[in-house]
Amino acid sequence: MKRSKKYDTLKLENQVCFPLYACSKELVSQYTPSLKKLGLTYTQYIVMMVMWEHESVSSRDLAQKLHLDYGTLTPVLKKLESIGYLTRQRDPEDERLLILNLTDKGEAIKDEALKIPPCIASCVGLNEEEFKMLYILTYKALSNMENAKCNK
Repeated sequence: MKRSKKYDTLKLENQVCFPLYACSKELVSQYTPSLKKLGLTYTQYIVMMVMWEHESVSSRDLAQKLHLDYGTLTPVLKKLESIGYLTRQRDPEDERLLILNLTDKGEAIKDEALKIPPCIASCVGLNEEEFKMLYILTYKALSNMENAKCNK
């Protein structure tokens, strides 16, 4: 049966979304052994990266930085608070917001976390220029999609 080229855009091999999806899943799975040593999931780890950078951040700003909704973020923050890596308190100026603060215990795992990026980079196998290009193109696509809001 001869196939029409009309449907070529629907072939999996012609989709940019699929290798991005598969790569994302594989990348997160590569993080798992290193993160287990810190007692973190990948989502908890990206929260901690923001906390290590800023030490104090509002829940709104954190959600925006991580592209996460509150339904996803709330249990992650509760868990990080329960293990002592951050504290949550209501913003006195806006009770709807939480102010998150890094604790000494959360800061203490930062040095161990320094080992993770080079380990992941070695798995990915890109040179410095390729990493930069991947980073630039990925964020450009993300920004474009957020601004376009296709099918919304």
